[in-house]
Amino acid sequence: MTKILVVDDELDMLILIKNILKKRNYLVDVYQDPLEIVPDKLNNYDLILLDIMMPNIDGRTFCKNIRQKVDCPIIFLTAKTMEDDIVAGLASGGDDYLTKPFGINELLARVEAHLRREKREHHVALNLGDIRLDLAAHEVFINDEKVALTKAEYQLCELLARRKGQVFSREQLYEMIFGYDGTGNSAAIAEHVKNIRAKFQKHGVQPIETVWGVGYKWR
Repeated sequence: MTKILVVDDELDMLILIKNILKKRNYLVDVYQDPLEIVPDKLNNYDLILLDIMMPNIDGRTFCKNIRQKVDCPIIFLTAKTMEDDIVAGLASGGDDYLTKPFGINELLARVEAHLRREKREHHVALNLGDIRLDLAAHEVFINDEKVALTKAEYQLCELLARRKGQVFSREQLYEMIFGYDGTGNSAAIAEHVKNIRAKFQKHGVQPIETVWGVGYKWR
């Protein structure tokens, strides 16, 4: 069964989320303090819901500390709507975020979209000049050197690379990647593109082009 970890210092929030997810037959573990989590158990989870504002260690720092050990999607839970907080969360290794207060349907749609994405299987490689996408391993290589991308960053690269030259809006990209039926967090796509470009720049390549007023495409 799918196993989900929820970390939030608000006990009422933990109980609410746990009850919602258990009704969908997910196995759910909850913690108020992330420092109480046994690190070796983190790889047992298929998805993590992580609050940003916590007293002992904030969610961004915790995410950054565990990201190299954890391969599953991480969705931030935040009461903040400031762009800087969103940027910092995604840069620390998060895949997405939910702004409190959120509805039950929104929570379930976001969780299920990320879980569906994790179950997709790929069987070939995609070669684009100096860039190679290993579609089985979900990895990107530039001149045979692996580029450290998050799950969401890789998925965005694959989507654009598979449709080289085609332009997509931020809203379209969000819906295609995460499958969320509604007003997608297009700001998340913009920040993922920013992070990808920074990592690619170290290798001297910039395949993702901004089409002003429209969106993005792979050159």
